[in-house]
This record gives sequence, structure tokens and C-alpha cells, in this order.
Amino acid sequence: MERRAAQSSEEDTDVRRSLVETLYASPASLTIGAATGTAVGLVISSLSDGLAIHVVVATLCLVAGLRVFSAIFFHRQLVRGMAVASRRWELAYELGAWAYSGLLGLMGFVTLIGSTNSVIHMLSVSMATGYAGGISGRNAGRVQIAIGQVCLALLPTALGLWLEGSTGYRVLSVAMVAMILGLAEISSTTHRIVVQALIGRRDKSLLAEKFERLARYDNLTGLENRMAMQMRLRDIFETNDKRADAVAILWMDVDRFKEINDSLGHMIGDRLLRVVAERLNEIVQGQGRVARFGGDEFVIICPDTDRVAAATIAQEIITDFAHGFDLGDHHLQVTASIGYAVAPQDGRDMDELMQHADLALYEAKGAGRNRASSFNWSLKERFNRIHEIETGLRRALDGDELQLMFQPIVALDGGDIDACEALIRWNHPVLGSIPPSEFIPIAESMGLIEALTGWVLRQACIAAAGWPGEVRVAINISPASLKSHDLPSHVIAALLETGLPARRLELEVTESIFLDDSGQTSTILRELQRIGLRLALDDFGTGYSSLSYLRSYRFDTLKIDQSFMAGISANAEDRAIVRAIGNLARDLSMDTVAEGIETQDQLAHAREAGFTNVQGYLFSRPVTNERIIELIEAGPLHGEERPDPVVRRRRLA
Repeated sequence: MERRAAQSSEEDTDVRRSLVETLYASPASLTIGAATGTAVGLVISSLSDGLAIHVVVATLCLVAGLRVFSAIFFHRQLVRGMAVASRRWELAYELGAWAYSGLLGLMGFVTLIGSTNSVIHMLSVSMATGYAGGISGRNAGRVQIAIGQVCLALLPTALGLWLEGSTGYRVLSVAMVAMILGLAEISSTTHRIVVQALIGRRDKSLLAEKFERLARYDNLTGLENRMAMQMRLRDIFETNDKRADAVAILWMDVDRFKEINDSLGHMIGDRLLRVVAERLNEIVQGQGRVARFGGDEFVIICPDTDRVAAATIAQEIITDFAHGFDLGDHHLQVTASIGYAVAPQDGRDMDELMQHADLALYEAKGAGRNRASSFNWSLKERFNRIHEIETGLRRALDGDELQLMFQPIVALDGGDIDACEALIRWNHPVLGSIPPSEFIPIAESMGLIEALTGWVLRQACIAAAGWPGEVRVAINISPASLKSHDLPSHVIAALLETGLPARRLELEVTESIFLDDSGQTSTILRELQRIGLRLALDDFGTGYSSLSYLRSYRFDTLKIDQSFMAGISANAEDRAIVRAIGNLARDLSMDTVAEGIETQDQLAHAREAGFTNVQGYLFSRPVTNERIIELIEAGPLHGEERPDPVVRRRRLA
């Protein structure tokens, strides 16, 4: 089995080439053999008077010289990488080897039958047997050459020994024939070992190439992977250290790929990625190299490409994708978002340029997808600010950077403070005051909104528990918090810890919570109502307002957005809307709050519309808990209009 495998492997081109190279691997040993044979031949020729011996020795010397010259020439070319171990060179070696071996055998035959000098006999026989023994191992890489040389060197010599006629010579002749068989077996065994070693080396090399390809190329699309892309980009930057050429990176993301993958299955998703890779290669062609960064993200590296050219490539991709992708029975309308950055303007090393292209991609996706965005340094400033906020939020929750302020909600009937809205404030040690409209969405994206909501609930309940009378505290709840099953437990924990009655806690929610309501929001709201909390619908009249919310949920309070009150004096439409909401709430037995009251005229319109409560700078800005206690104890607030109205506050989302 092994013999057949070795024989079939011999035909393998790479293995065959390696075996041929072993023939020329050691010109020194071939030179020594040629010199030895020549020297012995010259000695034999000098001791003999026979013309045949002289002719054979002369021919032997000529062949030996040609073999040494060709071997040294090929070996030097091979070392320089200028020679190929082709069949032509194998044939040249084969003919030279057989000619030299045959001449050695002929020299032994001629001396044995043409001379009676025992010294000549000893020299010729020793030379033939010694050469055959050495050559059976040296040339075993090409076993037919080795066995042929052994036969050509020993068979004529064995025949000469037999024809000489003496018993001793004939015994030596038989031994020499047996030696031929032994040397042939040695050559075959050595050949098999050499072939197996070469095959093992070849297989190891192929396996190494396979692993290298797996390490450098994406298995699904055949594109270079992240590691190969980074190596290529690093090489470009190392080369560009000596020049000032532009390098563009385009970072592309397949829009809503996850939806396609989830709805149509991973098989379709994988086919789409393969087709996208093919399409990108067709578009980019010689302008750059496409790599799959991971998932549905692709990176295109374009050397010698400026910002205008990068924008053109990005637009070509977006335009091409508009034609859609045909995948069997599915025609998919797929769009792409692309961010690109160009060195050296946008970054002077690989990591910086990659980061900036990623920021540009984030900008493109945030702007609505299906577009390309170029990096600019304002994106980096915004990224650094967001990173600073993300880093500081965790610290702020554990430290004293967060603070609750409270703004009174005043009853129009009498001016008493009916409730106070809790408004969170953050004074960052580096960035200064950060508005809730900025850090609340970041807290939501980080998954910190639940911890932040729990902190606000606890601090607000602690404060309200110390207020005189039955003044309520109102807390605005983020839509993200309403998706968590932990909200009711946070509320109950805060009430139990502070001893605040549930009726004095009012949670404000916006209409946006109903846009993505999977049923969980409804469950949580009803659980909160069963506890005894009051619910307020905040910013009513904006966004995606629907009266069906008022039918499906029993809200205690409607809060009209301050944008309606801002222009109520001059805008008849605003006045009509405000009156309609006031009448609607009264008929549904709901309290109403008009936000953003800053002037007496606005207050009059709110009173005329039938609102039960008002809130705004006309009565008080957001103040500390200590100041709220003073205002509650001071009695009714009637509002004092300020000559220099302040900028309207930002709401807690």
C-alpha cells in the first residue's frame, strides 16, 4: 500500500521537482566521485598496454568532467533562484550518470578479460563496487537512475569476473550479482523514505498555506478579513511615511441586515453578504481592496485616493445598491450606510483613521441611513464629549454630582402648590452643567437608565416625605424604563423606604411610549395604578397624539406642552387647541397642567381654558428641596411676571 502511494506520489509535480533537486544537491560529492574514478582509470591505463583500456579511460575522464561542470552550473543557478528542476535537467543527469556508470562497468570488464595483472583487476573491481555502493544511496531520490547505475557498473564487472574463469573470481561474480539485488532494495527503501518525507513536507506546507488563508480571508465571502485588512493598511502607512499620498478608508454597513437575517433566515443572509461582496469588488475594481470587517460591515481601502474620489466611490456604491439584489425567489431592496476618512487630513496612523471612518459611518446611520458621510473633526469632538459623559455617568451615580431640583405645579383655584416636578441636574467636573436632554439618551443607550430612574425615585420620595401637607412629587419616566420589569419594584422599594404614600407619587409618561408597545408597557402601567400611584400624560398634543390613549388608560393628569402656551396670545389656533384640551380633560374628570407659564397673559388663557394647574417661571424656577419647603410653607403663589424672562428650561426626558 505504501509502495503504491509512493509511486503515485512520485508523479506529483512538486515532489518530483524536489527529487530532481536532490540529484544536484551536493556537487562536491559528485566531484569527488568523478575525481576518484578518473584517478583510478588513469592508474589502470598507465599499468596496461591495451588500446581498449586507454579508450575507455579517456572516455570516462571526459564524461566525468562534463558531469562535474553541469552539476556545479545547475547548483549555482538553483541557489540564485534562476534554475528550475525540470525534466530536461533530470534527463541530462540521468544520461550522464548512466554513461559514467556504464564506463566504470566497461572498464572492469575490459581489464578482467584483457589483462592478467591482478593489481589492475583489484583497482577496477574495487572502483565499480565502491561507486555502486555509494550511488545507491546518493541518487535514491530518482530510484530508476540509482538502480540503473548499479546495474551498469556491476553487471559488466560481474560478467568479466565470471569469464576470467578461476573459482575465486566466479564466487566474487556471484556475490556481485547478489550485491546488485541488495543495493536495488536499499535504493528502493531509501527512495520511499525520501518521497514520504517530501510528501510530508509538502502536506505541511499546504496545511500552513490553508491555515494562513483561513487566518487572512473570510470564509463566507472570500474577501480579506479584519486581520488581513489591518496588515494591509499598516503596510500602506509604513510606506507612506516616506511620502504624502492620500489614503481613503470607506467603512460600509448593510442597513437593517439583521431584519433580513431574522425574517428570511441565515441562508438568505449569507447569500446576500456574498452578493454584496461581489458587487463591491465590481464597483471598486482597481481603485482599492475590499475586506469584510465582520457581520454586515465591509471596509474598502483605497490608496492614492483623495476625499473627492472617496465620495465618488461611496456614491457609486449607494447608487448601485438602489437596483436591489436578486437572490432566487427573493428581490431585496437593500441600502448601505458609508462613512469615509482620508489620510493624512483625517488621521496619520491606521488606528486613528479607522476610528474616524467608524465615526463617519455612525453619523451616516444616525442621519437616516442610505447615505455616505465624510469625517470631520466636529464628529471627533462630539464623540469625545459623549465618551466623557458615558465615563462620568457611572461615577456620577456613585458620587455627589447629580442633584434633584423641584418646580412647583400650582393649583389655579387658590394658588396652593399642588405638586412639584422633580428635575434632575448634573454638574460634570470637567464639562460643567450637562442638560438632561443630552445625558438621558446616553444613559438609555448604556443601559444605565434603570439605575438612574431608581436614584431619582428614591431621592424624590425622600424629599417629598419631608414636605408639609399632601403635596405630590411628579417624576418623568423614560420610555426605556417602562420596558423594564424592574420599574414597579423600584417604585415600591422607594415608597417603603421613605414611607411616602403612593397617592403622593405621580409618574409622568410621554405619548412616545405607546409607539413601540408590545403589551409590556400596558402591563407595567396597570401594575403601577394598582399600587395607587397617579399617572400623568406629559407633553400632550405633540408627537403622535391619539385620543385612543385616553380611552385605553385612566390617566389622572394631562399636561399640555409649553409650545402651545408660548404663542397663545397671538395664535388663535393655539388658543382653540388649549380650550379643546381643557374641555376634554374636564369631561374625562382629569386634572390638567399648562406648562411654560411665564406671563400673566398666558396664565389668563390657561384659566380661561379651564385648566386646573399651571407650571412655569412665572411662579418659580426649578429650585432646591430646601427652597420648595419654604414655598410650600409660605402659602399660595399668585405669580409675579419678571421684566427679563429667562430662557425656557429643558425638560427631563
